[in-house]
Amino acid sequence: MRWESPNRGMVSPVEFIPIAEQSGLINQIGMQVLEQAAFDTVAQIKAGLWPVDYQLHVNLSARQLLSADFIDKLERVLKRTQLPPKNLTLEITESQLMSHEHLATSGLTKIRALGIKIAIDDFGTGYSSLAYLHQMAFDSLKIDRSFVHSMTENSTNQRIIEAVVAMTRGMDVHLVAEGIETPEEAARLREIGCHYAQGFLFAKPLPLAEQPTERVTDKLPTR
Repeated sequence: MRWESPNRGMVSPVEFIPIAEQSGLINQIGMQVLEQAAFDTVAQIKAGLWPVDYQLHVNLSARQLLSADFIDKLERVLKRTQLPPKNLTLEITESQLMSHEHLATSGLTKIRALGIKIAIDDFGTGYSSLAYLHQMAFDSLKIDRSFVHSMTENSTNQRIIEAVVAMTRGMDVHLVAEGIETPEEAARLREIGCHYAQGFLFAKPLPLAEQPTERVTDKLPTR
């Protein structure tokens, strides 16, 4: 998401999302983004451009999650857009979950009861705890880009990622590495055992009309 301001030009979400969080506007913005993304995904699937099991990931704010009527709003979006719940994954950052652990756990359980998946975003930045990993209902763990960046030159970062892979082995979750920028990083993460990857190596943020439809895995280096 970007804000195209007549005065400032294109404004990054890094700048305006914190303000939206503080003002409470993130609730309206978040639902608008979710509904538009769901409509677009359904249209792309119906047009045969995306597979029927396409996974749409949408960021979720803790403010939205803790809102009393969020689950009702979520159900209405699914009904209006006709997006199957199994095609939707909601992402919430680890730091936000740790700030509202008990309330968030209840909200995540309700979301998953609808058939929607949950991803913990920016994992490793919120004082990660094995205890809360076993308490919370989630489907994906996204390793923060700060550990992926320069991992091929920084053995400490690589060992941290290896520890996360080992820690989650046996858990029924997908591991996603964020912020991949080089083929070397992608190759090393594949060797370590990371399931999925995202980053500028594969694509930068683009308008829907410019989204590539070829498989991004075709860009991965072979073993």
